[in-house]
Amino acid sequence: MEHSRPAEVRVSDASRLFDGRRLTLARQLAGLRKNALAAQIDKSPTAVAAYESNSKRPAPATVAQLCLTLGVDPSFFLPGAQRPEAGSSVPHFRSLRSTSQLVRDQAFAYGLVATDVGAALERHVEFPNPDIPRLSVDVEDEQTDLPEQAARLLRKHWDIPIGPIGHLVRMAENRGVLVVYSPSQTAAVDAYSFETDNRPTVVLNPTKNDYFRQRFDVAHELGHLVMHVDSEPGDRITENQANRFAAEFLMPADEMRDLLPSKADWRTLGALKADWNVSLQALLYRSRQLGAMSDVTYRNAVLYLSSKGWRRREPGVMPVTEQPSLFPKAVEILGKVGIGEEVLAGEARVPLDLFRVVTSRFPTWDSPQSTEPNPEENLPSGVISLFRSAGK
Repeated sequence: MEHSRPAEVRVSDASRLFDGRRLTLARQLAGLRKNALAAQIDKSPTAVAAYESNSKRPAPATVAQLCLTLGVDPSFFLPGAQRPEAGSSVPHFRSLRSTSQLVRDQAFAYGLVATDVGAALERHVEFPNPDIPRLSVDVEDEQTDLPEQAARLLRKHWDIPIGPIGHLVRMAENRGVLVVYSPSQTAAVDAYSFETDNRPTVVLNPTKNDYFRQRFDVAHELGHLVMHVDSEPGDRITENQANRFAAEFLMPADEMRDLLPSKADWRTLGALKADWNVSLQALLYRSRQLGAMSDVTYRNAVLYLSSKGWRRREPGVMPVTEQPSLFPKAVEILGKVGIGEEVLAGEARVPLDLFRVVTSRFPTWDSPQSTEPNPEENLPSGVISLFRSAGK
């Protein structure tokens, strides 16, 4: 039997109960600045700011206009989960200089929607409790060995046996970490992570069809979650610490030091790659880092690797990237007992197409036929509304 759908919310009700934080979320998902949204609903930027700060309620007609412009139902604007105050939950983006604040806001808004979807699913199914140990690392200390200590701490805390790590995404999910793909529209943003009161979350890049790079990305983001919960993200030292964490986590020094070659022995490196599920580039980096390979040998090896085009695509079989299963499995189980996607999307107050992106096992792509004119033609370069695929 199909589960009953949530009651339809009228714009008049949404006007009375209007939560300005939900307007901020919808605007950021659409990739709009306040002045751009104001122009589209024929209001002033001051009015939009007042709606978002809850100092003024929009009239029902304005709510209707917001729904049409942003591609959401009136229920989207009802009061939602209490969010941490701004600044207390900061996503760890890489390459901050090349990523605009608007794009970062959009990506983080998507991550928050993913946590809303998770909260809706957890009303029906039980997820593993979050289990991330903490080891705060001074982000101004480049010489500390705490990143390596943090990696060993996580391996011990998660009872990871000596040797290569298996399915890393599944391992993280089993420890209560939400892992989702970002929409294809935001593929310019690399993998990122953040922590909320609900759960630690890792958002994967949907276009990085590289099994080895994706695993290193996941390990890198786990490093941020262990070491940098209270740190400002994105600077060079912080990112380098996360890389060192990932290298130690995937290739422990005690186990790798005697295995790594002192020369660019590609056959040996290829065998290690197959055994340890890491790339040739990661093995070269680790060889130099552990002193097995000299700087000159490393540089020559990287030049050779580049000359062969292996920095873009290494030779040999490329395994299928690891897929998240927590959300897809929950949706599948609930579907079998009559609680369908539309009901769950309604409970999460997320447009159905966006719900399907969040809960997908594989990256989702825009249909080649979805070439209708973009209603937000004034969006800044590189920004595409995440509601576009909703077919609103």
